[in-house]
Amino acid sequence: MTNHVHLLITADEAKAPGRMMKALGQRYVQYVNRTYRRTGTLWEGRFRSCPVQTSSYFLACQRYIELNPVRARMVEQPADYRWSSYAHHAHGVADTLLTPHPTYLALGDTTESRQAAYRALFSEPLGQEMTDTIRTATNGNFALGNDRFAAEVASALGRRASPGTPGRPPRRDSPPSGDLL
Repeated sequence: MTNHVHLLITADEAKAPGRMMKALGQRYVQYVNRTYRRTGTLWEGRFRSCPVQTSSYFLACQRYIELNPVRARMVEQPADYRWSSYAHHAHGVADTLLTPHPTYLALGDTTESRQAAYRALFSEPLGQEMTDTIRTATNGNFALGNDRFAAEVASALGRRASPGTPGRPPRRDSPPSGDLL
């Protein structure tokens, strides 16, 4: 069974998530290896990430993450998963590891109205198209957002931030026109 850890992080600086994951991996691996008298790595590979356009995609990502244990049939409701932030966001269960994101705070003027609005987001399943979009962005380290956002991320990073066109690119030098001898 493969376990996945999903984090939705708002970083103060660009390299902070990578540094956090490196430190977490080093410290946690040491702890697990000492505790369980084992050796070796804990993670199968490097972490995967994608920049997320806050306005349109943040809550979709949060729903994707919160619904993963339900999709995996580990629990029936997102609140039933012990490691989920759903209970905090939907029911106000205290969690000192979480800082409310401005997008979550914008769901309502009061704690109760925000929680009700958050629960309402889960009344409909996350569509397969959005699920696939989030997976593609995460697995490919692409920007998750509209075309303008992807272009801004690509410009800032100096690399492609959206999936390319499949297949070999066309040749840049065309053969000379005219008859061949």
